Order: sequence, then C-alpha cells, then structure tokens
Amino acid sequence: MSNSPQDWRTRLKIIVDTMREMSAQTDPQEMVADYGERMQQLLPRERMLALSRRGLDPPHFRITRYSGWQESINPWKQTERLPLLNGGILGELLYSGQPRVIDDLHVSADDPAAEYLAGQHSLVAIPLFDQGEALNMVVLSLSEEHGFLPQELPELVWMSNLFGRATHNLVLTGRLREAYEIVDREMQQVAKIQHSLLPKELPEIPNLLLATHYQTSHRAGGDYYDFFKLPDGKWGLLIADVSGHGTPAAVMMSIVHSIAHLYPEQPVCASDFLSYINKNLCRHYTNQSGSFVTAFYGIYTPEKRQLNYSNAGHCLPLLKHCEAGMVSTIDGARQLPLGVLETETYTHRSHYFSPGDQLVLYTDGISEATSPDGEMFGAKRLNQVLTACRHDADEIIGALLGSLKDFTEDAAAEDDRTVLVAKVT
Repeated sequence: MSNSPQDWRTRLKIIVDTMREMSAQTDPQEMVADYGERMQQLLPRERMLALSRRGLDPPHFRITRYSGWQESINPWKQTERLPLLNGGILGELLYSGQPRVIDDLHVSADDPAAEYLAGQHSLVAIPLFDQGEALNMVVLSLSEEHGFLPQELPELVWMSNLFGRATHNLVLTGRLREAYEIVDREMQQVAKIQHSLLPKELPEIPNLLLATHYQTSHRAGGDYYDFFKLPDGKWGLLIADVSGHGTPAAVMMSIVHSIAHLYPEQPVCASDFLSYINKNLCRHYTNQSGSFVTAFYGIYTPEKRQLNYSNAGHCLPLLKHCEAGMVSTIDGARQLPLGVLETETYTHRSHYFSPGDQLVLYTDGISEATSPDGEMFGAKRLNQVLTACRHDADEIIGALLGSLKDFTEDAAAEDDRTVLVAKVT
C-alpha cells in the first residue's frame, strides 16, 4: 500500500465516516452491514465469513455471516437458520483463539467449510474476544496467494475487536430495552390493578366533606386508602403505607386490601379492625419478609361527629380547629406497625369534632418530601398549609400540593404520596 499523502487522507476519511455512521446506529444488524461495506474500501477481500462458538461444545461452531449469501440472516434473532459445522479448518482456527495469516490456503474437498472457501488461496483469521475468550472470529479470504500483509494483522485485530465490542454493546442495549419494555408493561398492569382496589368514588358521609390525592413514585406503590360502610350509619376511614416501594409494596398493599375486606364482623372499635389485619399479616405474609404496614383507622359516627380511632405506627393526623384558629395532632392509641408482632395489642381512643374542623390524614411521602438541598417538608410546613380555614376539602388538598410543589421545585416524587382530607360541616 502506498504511503502517499493522498492515501492516508483517503483512509482517514473512510474511518471518520465509518465512526460517525456507527455512532448513529441503533440496529446492530444494519451497523454490521454498513461497517462491512466501508471496511471493503480499506481492506479489499473477495469473501468474508463470521464464525461463532457461543453456547457450543468443541469443535462445533456456526457461520453467522457469509458474503456469498443472497439473503441477510440476523444471527441474534434467527439462530436456527445459521449453518452448524463441526471441525475442519475453520473450527481449528476459531478454537485456537489466535490471529492467523495463511498465504497458501488449500482446503480438502471433505472439509466442512469447503464450499465457503472453494477457490480461495489466502486467508486472514481475526479472533473476537469476549470475557477473555475468542468466542467469535472474522475470516477474510482472496483467490490469490499472499493476499494479506502480516504487518497489518495487529491493527486488524485491534480494529475488529473494538467494532465487535461496539456491536455487542448495541445488542445488549436492545435486549435491555426490550426487557425494560416488558417489565414496564407488566408494571402498568400492576398499577391498573392497584388503582382498581382504591375507592372508585368518594362516599357521601353526613356532615363530612371528603377529598383525596393519590400519587405513586413508581408505576405502582404501597399507599392505600379506603372507606367502609358500617351499620348504624357509621363509616370506617383507613389510610395505610406499606414499607418499601414499587411492585413488592403494591403486592403487599393488595394483600392488606383483601384482609381488610374479609373482616368477618363489623368492628365495635377501630382497634379490633387493626388487630385483625395485624394477626393475618404476621401469620401468613410478613413473618419472613421483613415487610410492615403503618395504618390509621377510624370509625366515624356522623350524628355525634365522633371518631373512634387506632394508630399502627402511622403519621399522626393533623386537625385544624377553625374556631380556635389552631392546629393539633390526633395522637394516642399509637402502637407498632402492622405485620411486625402478632401479639401486639392495639388500643383505641375517641375524638369529637366541631363544625368547621379539618382532619388531614397523610403518608410519609408528604412529610418526608425533600427540597433540592435535602431539607424535609416536615410537619411544620403541613401545619402552615392548614393555617387558613378553607371552605372545602378539595381546597385544602390543592393548597397542600401547591406548597409541596414549590418546596420540592416540582421534582419527581421519591415516595408514594397520599392525602385524605375530611372537613366537618
């Protein structure tokens, strides 16, 4: 090959154009075809063979590409169409794992590769390495003897292996993308199922205006709220938060939903209900998993404006007394989260509301939301949102979400966020 300035400039342009084209490719099959055409300009050859021994025992191998094929076969998706050979000169070259230049090639008629190398009298074999092993090989051949220069072999091995790694990475990227799409579709179905477990509409409870907000940090999550119509006009209000995130939390959330709706009797007090869920979780689901569920459950009696409640390690509900102009918490009756200890005894208390009172139940995805510099939203900011006595429950949630959005600078939620607001009328 000539060393004239024009020669190196021409080669450089071919290489630059090749690298630019490769960087824009997203399909490995198209990238290999384009690369082969461009390399023909730099290294003329009459035939090209690509070999692979991946997943095969010696001396078996497959021919994954051949320049003499009229139809292009995708070796990653059409493996069953690839010729499977056993031994011969190509098998010997591939399993040796060494670069070779053969100047006077002679292939016997009974060699498995005879049809691919017929009429060829020189050859260069370039191993392609993966995890330290030569699992693939590129073989170029010419009909003339001494057609390849041994001094060019180092650059051929170097360049071919870099291209091989790029192709392999592109294949892995495609497989990863396909796997992600499958998981994402499954997650979307999980999310649909989870949302179907939530109340489709808010109940109409005498002298109580309701509003809710439900947002998962992933497709599905572990927050849960529900309402239960009870005898004598009473209503059960439940909010819960499963430890963890994503699909595992969503599965546990659905288990809690099932247990809650299979309660055999109408609860006399809120603690009976939480005790029932806790025992079933501990006996059948959380004993070995390490999962737990925080929950707040209250039984509301409209005519008395009374809430009988029990708390299993959940965030303390906030109560705004509009007449007194103060914000307090509904504390007491707070024990371990559900699913931790089967023998845990849950207690209950009662609270009487006044007209205009605002009750806010929430999960820790609200209070523990962080600003860009890592500061938590906290109970203090929650209290500030409740400073104004708003007319209905929706306004309260709107104000809370607006404050949260400003504080986090509208960053994506890192944890599920659920709010249930009840305004006493």
